[in-house]
Amino acid sequence: MISLFEQSNAVEKNRLISSSDIGERALSVTTVENDFVENVYAKIASVYDLFFGPTLHAGRLKAIRSLPIHRGDRVLEVGVGTGINLALYPQDCSITGIDFSPEMLEKAERRLSTRDISNVELLQMDAADLDFPDASFDVVYAPYVISVVPDPVCVAREMHRVCRPGGYIVVLNHFRSQNRILSYMERLISPLTVHVGFRSDLDLPGFLAQAMFDPISIEKVNIPRIWSLVTCRKEAPQKSPDTGA
Repeated sequence: MISLFEQSNAVEKNRLISSSDIGERALSVTTVENDFVENVYAKIASVYDLFFGPTLHAGRLKAIRSLPIHRGDRVLEVGVGTGINLALYPQDCSITGIDFSPEMLEKAERRLSTRDISNVELLQMDAADLDFPDASFDVVYAPYVISVVPDPVCVAREMHRVCRPGGYIVVLNHFRSQNRILSYMERLISPLTVHVGFRSDLDLPGFLAQAMFDPISIEKVNIPRIWSLVTCRKEAPQKSPDTGA
């Protein structure tokens, strides 16, 4: 029997991919470069937890609890920031957190040093150019970062590359509303919101199509429910049939 959640999730997915131009359209009216992003987060690192901690924490909790993490799994968190998530993970898995901002990583290092967390490694790295071999992780998770990076599609493809076949790729992010009025407002303010660390008008259907992601679930989180928890699974290669002699 299909649950109401599964039915609504299927409707949401079909609605998102119904447009014919999604593979080519711009994902945002605003463009940013790595230097700009680095400068923004250098400025807001000291107050990030104050402004974005409690506000977005319900989504973090929902995401971590939904992640299909098993004992011994290797987890990559893309955009670890100040390390708010680090104490939420199970202790019996291995966590690697990467971020482009040294100021944010410095706060994450201090957070680790004040807590008994020994299963985490922090690295400074560009999410669009991950320094890991293919299939390095069982779960690749990007919380509140896809609308920050200069090239969301490139980051998504890197996440896919370093995820093992059969593993999970999870994105938690704000995306542009499907409501015309709200969508217009989000486009209007996007050139302003980048100065506090995110683009308000990132297009979810376009992102999924251009990243070639086929989500198994899309769930609204936080209050108000304008953030999406998108879960995908990387397909395992098909085994060749054994024809025998």
